[in-house]
Amino acid sequence: MKLFKETKHLVSSNVSAAERTVEEAERFWFSFVLYSLNRLSEKGGDSAQQKSDENRFTLCQILRATRLNIVYFFEELPQFVVKAGLVLTNMYGEDWETRLEAKEMQANFEHLTLISKSYKRAFRELFLSSDANIGKQESATGAPDYLSKYHRFGWLLFLALRVHAFSHFADLVTCTIGFVSVLAILILHVPICYRNFKINDSPHFVKKGEKGVDLLASLCNVYDASEADLRRTLKMTNKLMEDILKKRPCPASECKTETLEHIDTDGLVYFDGLLEEQSFLSNLSILENDYDDATRNRGDLDERLFINEEDSLLGFGSLSGEDVNISGIKRKFDSIPSPSKTISSPLSPHCHRASHVNGVLGPLNGKVASTPVSTAMTTAKWLRSFICPLPSRPSAEFQHFLSSCDKDVTNDVIRRAHIILEAIFPCSHDCSLTGSLRSANLMDNTWMEQRRLEALKLYYRVLEAMCTAEAQILRAPNLTSLLTNERFHRCMLACSAELVLATHKTATMLFPTVLGRTGITAFDLSKVIESFIRHEKSLPRELKRHLNSLEERLLESMVWDKGSSLYNTLIVARPALSSEINRLGLLAEPMPSLDAIAMHINFSEGQNGDVRSPKRLCTDYRSVLVERNSFTSPVKDRLLAFSNLRKAPLQSVFASPTRPNPVGGGETCAETGINIFFSKINKLAAVRINGMVERLQLSQEIRESVYFLFQQILSQRTSLFFNHHIDQIILCCLYVVAKLSQLELPFKEITSNYRKQLQGRPEVYCSVFVDRSSTQQNGRTRQDHVGIVAFYNTKFIPAIKHLLEELDLSRTTTRTTQVPESNNSNDGPCPGSPKVASFPSLPDMSPMKVSAKHNVYVSPLRASKMDALISHSARSYYACVGESTHAFQSPSKDLTAINNQLNSTRNIRIKLKFDDLEGGLVSDSMVANSLYLQSGSHTLASSPGAALKSEQPES
Repeated sequence: MKLFKETKHLVSSNVSAAERTVEEAERFWFSFVLYSLNRLSEKGGDSAQQKSDENRFTLCQILRATRLNIVYFFEELPQFVVKAGLVLTNMYGEDWETRLEAKEMQANFEHLTLISKSYKRAFRELFLSSDANIGKQESATGAPDYLSKYHRFGWLLFLALRVHAFSHFADLVTCTIGFVSVLAILILHVPICYRNFKINDSPHFVKKGEKGVDLLASLCNVYDASEADLRRTLKMTNKLMEDILKKRPCPASECKTETLEHIDTDGLVYFDGLLEEQSFLSNLSILENDYDDATRNRGDLDERLFINEEDSLLGFGSLSGEDVNISGIKRKFDSIPSPSKTISSPLSPHCHRASHVNGVLGPLNGKVASTPVSTAMTTAKWLRSFICPLPSRPSAEFQHFLSSCDKDVTNDVIRRAHIILEAIFPCSHDCSLTGSLRSANLMDNTWMEQRRLEALKLYYRVLEAMCTAEAQILRAPNLTSLLTNERFHRCMLACSAELVLATHKTATMLFPTVLGRTGITAFDLSKVIESFIRHEKSLPRELKRHLNSLEERLLESMVWDKGSSLYNTLIVARPALSSEINRLGLLAEPMPSLDAIAMHINFSEGQNGDVRSPKRLCTDYRSVLVERNSFTSPVKDRLLAFSNLRKAPLQSVFASPTRPNPVGGGETCAETGINIFFSKINKLAAVRINGMVERLQLSQEIRESVYFLFQQILSQRTSLFFNHHIDQIILCCLYVVAKLSQLELPFKEITSNYRKQLQGRPEVYCSVFVDRSSTQQNGRTRQDHVGIVAFYNTKFIPAIKHLLEELDLSRTTTRTTQVPESNNSNDGPCPGSPKVASFPSLPDMSPMKVSAKHNVYVSPLRASKMDALISHSARSYYACVGESTHAFQSPSKDLTAINNQLNSTRNIRIKLKFDDLEGGLVSDSMVANSLYLQSGSHTLASSPGAALKSEQPES
């Protein structure tokens, strides 16, 4: 009640900002309060401990009581974290966010969603021929539905592995190897009558020897897993069944059973009677009770819900008896890598024509269809294949650069890498742990050591390539200025570690963890991302996109946060801003020394605690659903074209801000850096503005005016960006330009359309920072975050009044159904120019032919047409990734149907009627109606996000 009363006044602001009823806002707030209480409540002595445990409840119980689903809960939770942060700090201490584990819970839920889908798909392919056959088997034998119970047994065994052997929030790659080990056990033990394959004649089991099918090698071939990791995990799974189920393991080579026929049993273990009718139900019950006992007092998500078909909690049903609008949920889930989004590298799984083999619909080579799980496994394979074989010390070529400095810095580079990577990937040395906790701790330490070594090798590889390029630019091998720069090396180590973490899809150590543990800031890291991508040629496409997405996150908000080194550079490049920067206390703290970090590591190891940098941690709270998983499709890819921006040698990028730039024409390094940084901000803003203008169907003149106003604010009212997200400035610019142009465009319409954008998040417009350091509100806790409307009225308009006089709005008083493509001219004048800069060139959006035999073109779908395309009347004609054309059908099946149709040799001639057209233009609806009326089938399908030609000609 104390927590609720302290935060109750914030509910009203959540109602107006998030456009929901009071009753809905209260249900969300109740759930947040209960979740926080459950995770943060301290426990006292033994009696208090027992009483606390009895009163604990799971997240699922909270959501059922408040009639919410998990996706909506995690989507709205960041607003509560931001707005109630001060109250939670006062009640539960400075470390409340770490103990809350909200981001970890969200990532864990997302991983389990993906794993459960892969598990269901694999189980269905291996053990189910069709739902109809299942019914026939049950009715013929009168036996219970053992197939569904085997399915449940496998999932419970996987959960036991997570609870007893893995860390609390295991990464996606580790979990995938865990579920593959469970598949191996099911293949060895499920009665052969339930199989849907012939072991010696199946595309899933292609690795064979003289003794038969090599089961583990075959599964590794299908899932791109490491055979050594799979054998290690299978050994742990077998040990769990021995300990929990009290089953005696036998060498499979000594067992004679039909389930082992045609399988090379060397090194495999068999449990007699594990899934036989006499003991199976008892074993199932034991696993259920074990999971209950292990998770009863944690208050976490009940992970059995993924096989309990609780659609209402997972976001595809209703807890209140009413239909739930899941378009927002679908949009969030679509930000996860879709089945069409693959890695463009030699390791990418090739697309093959689907076929029926032994009654199973699957690829001819036995590879699983491309999914987020398979994409993660393929990316991990790149790390194993390209990085792991490299030496763990600098190569001879790299040592040449290190020794060519004014003094040999080889030992300094090696020592720094060891200390920083030890801080990022710490090992626990708690000798007091016993049982399953000790096993999980040992596995965690092994995992940390492996990731540390991978990051080290990647760091040396990319740094050597950078030195080679830098030496060519400077025409000298002496790179003392760069190779002795502490901040540069830490940025490179942080970038290498982040890529390793992103490859394994960790649920913990989410970005910006690497910033805090290395002592650098978001602005520091933004300086090396482009160079890192450019100098690692083998980097898979997904990791390139991850770094580009990361750069967007840094530019849009994190570089503007308090404590960013951007402000230390700004006070040199823009001295007029120094007073405001100092008043708000925005300057970054000094970067902690290497010795301080090393001492902190040793102290933390002695205390068995988490290793953290002495530096203040960043507190960016971006939705995990679009964090390490937000890879857009190649067609919609809006990667920022920063390559044409002004560049400077890395040595000057990381030089002292006051130092003259040798190639800057009299500028200091700070001025050059800020000019490049502002150019990137403007480019990112142009992409965001263009997307919003298209969605709102505004004119080109509106777009130009909004962009011009944004540029002027950045150059002349830079302080308005302090502690803000650039999208907040863009939304305000849209509203004020529309208002001055006498357009009916309320903030509600702007924010509702913004939420449909890929980067749109409700906390951007619901929780806008406002500095109230000089005001008090009736003695109550100061509210530093308000809705976008309050920010617009109290801060934005007073700051930009005189800038509005420079806008030419004489031609912007109409809306249009078409926004011309971005022009291809060069960027306009630098920020601060009094002239209107022409809208910058954006990535080419022209249709691309994707079939050599058919006139099939793919083009990015205009935001303004998305809502029309996914309406009920038009849904039949389009297949967008993540939006299935048939109920309960996966996108992979949609894409398979499209491919089959395009690959068919049968020519379908359809005559289109143009009698009622004017001017020779063909509308989408006209084409759709003609196709439907004459063919009677769904013959029009678009690739991811693709659409037919616009109703009006493109410019």
